[in-house]
Amino acid sequence: MTDYSFSPQFDEDSGTFRHTKGYTHDKTIFELFGLARKFFTRPEDPAEKNGFPLLNPADAPMRDPNVPSVTWIGHATLMFERGGKRVLTDPMFSTRASPFSFSGPKRVVPAAMTPEELPKIDLMVISHAHYDHLDMRGLKRLAAVQPLIRTVVPLGLARFLRRAGFENVTEIDWWQSADADGDGDADGDGDAGDGLSVTATPLRHWASRTPFDRNKTLWSGFMIRFDDGYQFYFAGDTGYGEDFAETRARLGAPDFAAIPIGAYEPRDFMRDTHCTPEEAVQIFKDLEAQKAVAIHWGTFKLTLEPMAEPPKRLARALESAGIPADRFRALTHGERWDL
Repeated sequence: MTDYSFSPQFDEDSGTFRHTKGYTHDKTIFELFGLARKFFTRPEDPAEKNGFPLLNPADAPMRDPNVPSVTWIGHATLMFERGGKRVLTDPMFSTRASPFSFSGPKRVVPAAMTPEELPKIDLMVISHAHYDHLDMRGLKRLAAVQPLIRTVVPLGLARFLRRAGFENVTEIDWWQSADADGDGDADGDGDAGDGLSVTATPLRHWASRTPFDRNKTLWSGFMIRFDDGYQFYFAGDTGYGEDFAETRARLGAPDFAAIPIGAYEPRDFMRDTHCTPEEAVQIFKDLEAQKAVAIHWGTFKLTLEPMAEPPKRLARALESAGIPADRFRALTHGERWDL
């Protein structure tokens, strides 16, 4: 077993990772059963049956390669393109976010692109081990066609990516960096080479894939820096906290950010790990981002809020904060946004 005692986030006594600021998600078995009861007796949600519109990215007009763009493939899966480089985030292509093919949260909208349809990807980042973000079935399909994608993950996840078939995998701790060629930068200043670089950043979340491996792997956001200084920040999955102001202070403001807006009810249970749309707007402000896209909504029924609610609350929160709606958008599945 890998020794992670070098990490400030790793607790040697328990053999698990934790947030150094004390954020936890230590729910009792009774709280878990209570959430399950509420979920299985939830009111009918029309989106679970009817889904949402889906655009075909192949039908989008030709793009100017000099203009950054982002395509929402679904959930937290984005393809970000700039300067001839393509970045893929949390690639989730499977029908269910589950260890089982026959049960568990099921997609209400198909992935806008399949692994086989993706163009050449230069960099892939995966934020944590939960099934709606680390999709082994989809990753194996992607590795079958693009095994050499440079992949950067938090501590503990490299073994999953290598098992899927990827050959160029680097795992890093919070505030550590790696460039797209695989050269590390342990001091975390982001200067890991002349090309694309990635710095892992702290988030308020947790990780597991079984009942027995809780927080045995780390979770993180990523600041992705292009060689001219342009920055794309991917928040993955997170509750609200001090991390985003600290990220901006240490790494600078991102030009573009991907921020989750869904899976937040019931609030007493989800507060520590998932942000509301209003908190997503505060994250946007804390980061001082120029533009942002909403992720982590409208693809899987994970929690109790209506699936169509998050973008409506986002629009109201932006209006209340005096932020133009075209700076922080919730896209249609498959939509490309030319930035």
